[in-house]
Amino acid sequence: MAEKITAIKGMNDVLPPQSAHWEWLEQQVRDVMARFAYRNIRTPIVEPTGLFVRSLGEVTDVVEKEMYSFEDKLNGEALTLRPENTAGVVRAVVENNMLYEGGKRLYYMGPMFRHERPQRGRYRQFHQIGAEALGFSGAHVDAELILLAHSLWQQLGVQDVRLEINSLGQPDERKAHREALIRHFEAHAELLDEDGKRRLHSNPLRILDTKNPAMKPVVESAPRLLDFLGEASLQAFETLQAILHSNGVAFTINPRLVRGLDYYNLTVFEFITESLGAQGTICAGGRYDGLIEQVGGKPAPGVGWAMGVERVLELLKEQNLLPGVPVPDAYAVIPDMASLPVAMQAIQQLRMAGVAVQMHASATAELGSFKSQFKKADGSGARYALVFGADEVAEGCVTVKSLRDGAGAQVKKPLAEIAQWANSLQSSD
Repeated sequence: MAEKITAIKGMNDVLPPQSAHWEWLEQQVRDVMARFAYRNIRTPIVEPTGLFVRSLGEVTDVVEKEMYSFEDKLNGEALTLRPENTAGVVRAVVENNMLYEGGKRLYYMGPMFRHERPQRGRYRQFHQIGAEALGFSGAHVDAELILLAHSLWQQLGVQDVRLEINSLGQPDERKAHREALIRHFEAHAELLDEDGKRRLHSNPLRILDTKNPAMKPVVESAPRLLDFLGEASLQAFETLQAILHSNGVAFTINPRLVRGLDYYNLTVFEFITESLGAQGTICAGGRYDGLIEQVGGKPAPGVGWAMGVERVLELLKEQNLLPGVPVPDAYAVIPDMASLPVAMQAIQQLRMAGVAVQMHASATAELGSFKSQFKKADGSGARYALVFGADEVAEGCVTVKSLRDGAGAQVKKPLAEIAQWANSLQSSD
């Protein structure tokens, strides 16, 4: 036998029946997005490396350590598997002149890739659902994005999710804060770990996001960005809070919330749960008014968020909110090979009428015994067994046997009336 090939560590197969939960979650998202008038966009998994270097920032962890980058053998172009999708969405919007007629509300679903040490909720191939509002300024649009995510939690029935918000202000305000941060951390350089020392002059704002408990005192005493905000930035932040309050959305202000990517300004936010331990951030985002210009478009504002699909599914599992695995409505029992043409014609009519029918099949050319087929029918979870025996086919009928009512009631139905039975079955659901 040939050596078995296995998946790359941290890049996982999604198999039935778990894949049904993915499909269900995706449908819930589509429903909520439609209510908010967001439209689907699908971008390539591979993008030019320069897109992420330019948009995310050269000194971010993602660009420095986590991207899967390679050289195209055909033309030597530097390419990268997308580590996130906001930059790709913005690239697509700019390239296709989508803002020519006004702003766009978009959403996406798909895989992202980062070099990670695989652990629960953190994988090398992971999946995100994201929403982006491009070409719209104003804190009311920031609030709309937060309300969109909040509505999804409500639709899913999720509990134990809290919202944290902050404002990063505008570039000049961040610059003044950055200089004050550097002075503060330089004065306490002996308290910084190696990562903090490395970031001190390249990206000091990221020191505030450290997970090292030993650095908590020096971070807590650092200058707060909120104290450097001008009147316009403060007004935008207050407007955001007022809208959230009016919609009954609870939140806390976290002045140390900075996010890990360089393109953010003004509003940033995270939805966090305590149910998943260290990987508690399940949705995060903010405003990125300079990003469209960074990737070559005319200056235009933008705001958005992304959520981790694996983490949301894990949270739904923890809270027993995942639906049951779908089962067929009926299982076709066909003990006689000669009955196959008639049986499959009837099965196809049922499927076209909206009835989910699983047809019996085996690993060999033989169909198997009547008893073994009924055992498979029962194990499938189907509500009914449809028996296409020689006698039934000779009479132009099918025997419909209930598998779930205990009594096992059965009745013969003329094949000519199978569509009517399908309609009655659908109306009883």
